[in-house]
Amino acid sequence: MAKLPPYASPAQRAWHYGYRTITGLIFFFLIAPILVIIPLSFNAQDFFTFTPAMLQLDPEGYSLKHYRDFFGNSDWQLALRNSLKIAPVATLISVSLGTLAAIGLSQSHVPGRRLIMAVMISPMIVPLIISATGMYFFYSNPYIPTPFGKLEIPITLTGTYTGVVLSHAALGIPFVIITVTATLVGFDRSLTRAAAMMGADPVTTFFRVQMPLILPGVISGALFAFITSFDEVVVVLFVGSAQQKTLPWQMFIGLREQISPTILAVATLLVAISVLLLITVELLRRRSERLRGLTPG
Repeated sequence: MAKLPPYASPAQRAWHYGYRTITGLIFFFLIAPILVIIPLSFNAQDFFTFTPAMLQLDPEGYSLKHYRDFFGNSDWQLALRNSLKIAPVATLISVSLGTLAAIGLSQSHVPGRRLIMAVMISPMIVPLIISATGMYFFYSNPYIPTPFGKLEIPITLTGTYTGVVLSHAALGIPFVIITVTATLVGFDRSLTRAAAMMGADPVTTFFRVQMPLILPGVISGALFAFITSFDEVVVVLFVGSAQQKTLPWQMFIGLREQISPTILAVATLLVAISVLLLITVELLRRRSERLRGLTPG
C-alpha cells in the first residue's frame, strides 16, 4: 500500500484516508453476508439466526450436525454427485471450444471478429432467465428450421444430462474466451512462424509452442467455467429434471420448501471452494504475467 508523503496537503490527506475508508466500507458490505453464514453453519439448533448460546460463545451452542446431515443425507449427496458429474464435462467442452474460438478471433485477418466476439460472449450479457427460456424451447423442440427445411432430431434434450451439460457449456464458453484472449494479447506471433519454418505442423505448433504460454489463461477460464456450472441453478431448473438435480437446485429447495439449515453448511463449503479457486486464478495470473515478461520473475 502506498504511503502518504509527509509533504501532502490537507486535501490530499483527506482524499487518502477518505478513499481507504470508503473502500473498507464497500469491502465490508460485500463480505458481511458471507461472514454471517459461516458461524451460523455451526449452529447446534435448526435455526437461521444466532441463538443465545452462540452469542455467549457457549461450546454447546455450536455443532457439526448440519455438516453431518449434508454428508449423510441421500438427497444432498445425489445433488452433489450430479454437480460433480455435470460441471467437469461442461468445463471440458467450454475450454475446448472457447480456447479454439479465442485463438481464431485473435487473428487480425478474421472478418467481423468484433461482431463474432460480441455474439459469443452474449450469454454473459443476456439475462439468465432469457437464456434459460431459449435453451428450454430449443432443446425441447424436435424440429430445427434450416434453409433446406426442418431438421428432425430423434430425441429431445430437456430432462437429460446432455442437455444440462450443453447448456452449462454455453454459459462457460464466454469466460474461457475472455481469459484466453487476454492471455493472447502479449503473445509473440513470431514464435509460431518460427515453428512453421522449422517444419512443425499447426497441431504440433499449438501444443508445443502456443499452449504452454497461454496455459495460465486456459486454466483460469476453466476455473471460471467450472464455478459457473457448479453454481448455476436457473438453467438447470428449465432444462433439467429431478434426476439432474444439482447442488444449487437442492439449496433452492432447502430454502423454498424444506427450510433446511443444512444449506448454511453447504454454502460455507462452497465459499471455501470458491476462495481456493480464486487464489488459484490469482496465482495463475501472476505466472502468466511473468511468462510474458510483464512483471519481473
